[in-house]
Amino acid sequence: MTPLRQVPRSLVSVSTACAVLLGGVAVPPAATAAVPATAFDNPATTAQSGTVLAPGVTHRPFTVETTAGAVQGHVLTVDVLKARLGLLHPDAVAQRDEIPDMAGAQDALAGVNGDFFNISDSHEGVEPTGSSVGPAITGGDALKGAVPDGQRFGPALPDGTSTRDVFGMGVDRRVRMSTLDVTGTVRTADGAFDVDGMNQYALPENGVGVYTTDWGPMSRVRPTCGTDTDRQAPCSDETEEVVVQDGVVIAERDEPGEGRIPADATVLVGREDGADRLEALDEGDRVLVRSGLDADEPVPPFEFAVGGYPILRDGAPLPGLDTSVLAPRTAAGVSSDGRTAYLTVVDGRSAESAGMTVAELADLLRSFGAVDGVNLDGGGSSTFVTREPGDRQAIVRNVPSDGKPRAVANGVGVFPR
Repeated sequence: MTPLRQVPRSLVSVSTACAVLLGGVAVPPAATAAVPATAFDNPATTAQSGTVLAPGVTHRPFTVETTAGAVQGHVLTVDVLKARLGLLHPDAVAQRDEIPDMAGAQDALAGVNGDFFNISDSHEGVEPTGSSVGPAITGGDALKGAVPDGQRFGPALPDGTSTRDVFGMGVDRRVRMSTLDVTGTVRTADGAFDVDGMNQYALPENGVGVYTTDWGPMSRVRPTCGTDTDRQAPCSDETEEVVVQDGVVIAERDEPGEGRIPADATVLVGREDGADRLEALDEGDRVLVRSGLDADEPVPPFEFAVGGYPILRDGAPLPGLDTSVLAPRTAAGVSSDGRTAYLTVVDGRSAESAGMTVAELADLLRSFGAVDGVNLDGGGSSTFVTREPGDRQAIVRNVPSDGKPRAVANGVGVFPR
């Protein structure tokens, strides 16, 4: 199949909680087809009324009684023919911000936190970058690629999934799950070699990564640390960095640098065999660098995509999902026709809300009417914000387990069309 390229820019019952919110409008539940569920006897939407934030966007709080106790949560139902999804993100890939601040800065109607991210680091003298694990696309432009599976943060991946999995919306106004690979080449007078990474906190062993102004001022050392199977392995001692500006090599050095990359420049970072390829370049050499993200199936290009690992496919939870660890959770799902998205957060780690397992989260998505869905970052990262009618700013509606919103790498925003 021919890939499509994105280019970078350069147990059991449900009860209603707060059925009508101040300034909002009570609406009946959206009609959904009967969906089989194992952990939840009734679709969560059947007991709900909600608040219309804008045409096609409804916010519903809910309470679910589980064997572990009550679980409180929120769900956004989004008709993507009337509203759109987009990436909430800070000013740089290697940077973090709180969801209400990102939603406010981008004039989002609502949003939830997004992908897992580089929250800590064990390498001496190396700061965590705050960069997300998986690919990211905003406004049709590729921001970054996925780190190797062994370099990710978060729970164990289900069989058949990877850091390259994404949840997003295409230019055809359909929401879908897919996988995105970094693709690209570096062409020189002596030939060409492949690009293996783009604006990501960990490069594959022996790889070459492309870094642009979108990366931000953070040091580029972390991408050369760890291995494809061990995030905590030492940083490589075989590295090379080359700076290309206006198609010409203007600098080269043995160790990755730091500082904001000019908009008209590209930095190539190599490790092991990738470092050897870059060492063959000299100042003054002409170089053509191309990079982007390719879907592994013939789908329309993504307008927006965020990393997240699948927990629901074709109406069935993936086998092997965790059934023991209760925690706050964030998830995103989509209806069978790709026209309705479901963004949900459940609180946890409190007397008022027990939290959910990943397996329960998959069943919750299915109960809303989703047939496909992903698990996003949870725990203290789980944040749900809306701008209700009359609100001037996005307000946190859930109860973050840290006691306040956590600064995160990115999120999923809902915007008017």
